[in-house]
Amino acid sequence: MVAGGLVLGLAPVAGLAALAGMALVGAGPEAFTVAGLAVFASVLFLGLLLCVPRPRAAWARWLRAAAVLGVEAAVVWQVSAVTLHPPAAPPAPAGVAGQREWRLPTGSRLAYVRIAPGRVTRPDPVIFLHGGPGVGDLEGDAAFYGRLASAGYEVYVYDQLGAGRSARLADPRGYGLTRDVADLEAIRRTLREERLTLVARDHGAQLAAAYLAAHPGHVSRAVLYSPAGLSPARSPSRTAFSAIPLGAAGLPHPRTLALSALLRVDPETAHAFAGDRELDAHLALLRHRPSCPARPPGPGQGGYVALAGRAAPASLRADLTRVKVPVLVVKGACDAEPWSEATAYRRALPEARLAYVGDGVPAGRTDAYFAVLRTFLTDGRLNAYEGDGPPPGYRGPVRAAGS
Repeated sequence: MVAGGLVLGLAPVAGLAALAGMALVGAGPEAFTVAGLAVFASVLFLGLLLCVPRPRAAWARWLRAAAVLGVEAAVVWQVSAVTLHPPAAPPAPAGVAGQREWRLPTGSRLAYVRIAPGRVTRPDPVIFLHGGPGVGDLEGDAAFYGRLASAGYEVYVYDQLGAGRSARLADPRGYGLTRDVADLEAIRRTLREERLTLVARDHGAQLAAAYLAAHPGHVSRAVLYSPAGLSPARSPSRTAFSAIPLGAAGLPHPRTLALSALLRVDPETAHAFAGDRELDAHLALLRHRPSCPARPPGPGQGGYVALAGRAAPASLRADLTRVKVPVLVVKGACDAEPWSEATAYRRALPEARLAYVGDGVPAGRTDAYFAVLRTFLTDGRLNAYEGDGPPPGYRGPVRAAGS
């Protein structure tokens, strides 16, 4: 009985190992799924046989075998049904007011919204870079940052490649910081602007930093709210496993277990097994501390972008020390990103200053933050926060994991 229980416990592990192994050698979704289910069924059958004592009478042994096969068939039928058949994916997000599309020389097709005053009086248009990676809110961000048009700015808000309403890649390995920087430079060239004003949020700050390091002469000012990305990157596979939800009774859903195994082995194969909309529906891309009010993500988040990760090059910090661009780093009381990330940016960038805007709902879209943002962009004035540690009342994380 004990041996049978151990073998039963190994059945899903063996099935997932077979599925991942077949995916590694290039088998298609049908082949690796059938192989995984076959190994699962074989180990399950052996475990069930070991759990049921072997009777002496021949007829009883046949009855035992038939009962075991019946139980196995019922289990495999249920597992195969939920593994092979994807759930109904949510529809693609509807367009928002004023939505347009850039078709860039990089091959990317990016959805964006332009907000401009009747007469543009400020040089260097504002480009907003959302975070995540892959967590955009085109409508909400356009409404908030579009208020800078009242100061004479031309404002552009866009969904990065693989997120929101922008195009997705068939091979998720094509996502990454290099591609995002190339897209941002292509946007600048498309707009025919010599310099840009960058405003970024959480992992969008990493994109802004990488662009600053590569093209410092093309940025006039930058504002980084709750920045992330200079500390060691989180493991994409760990993120994938922790983000995939559990099914009934707190047990992992067979299809999401299979998807988690494939994401560790080969993102392209995982993409063939479960498309963008399915993964978008599975992943909770925003993490908030319980003590802080949550800002729900917008529709159509980029699951494969998030799991691909966007690791910064090892040279980024050193490259930033040579950037002579005014940068404002902003922290609120309930930010999801650690305080240590903000001070890391302040130390790396020679002309960076830090501002603290306190509490507010929703975090990152408060009037207090907008007032600091507008003041810094229009005349550079700022009451800087000089401390290395967070002030009293700060409720977000303090240090990045592993630092």
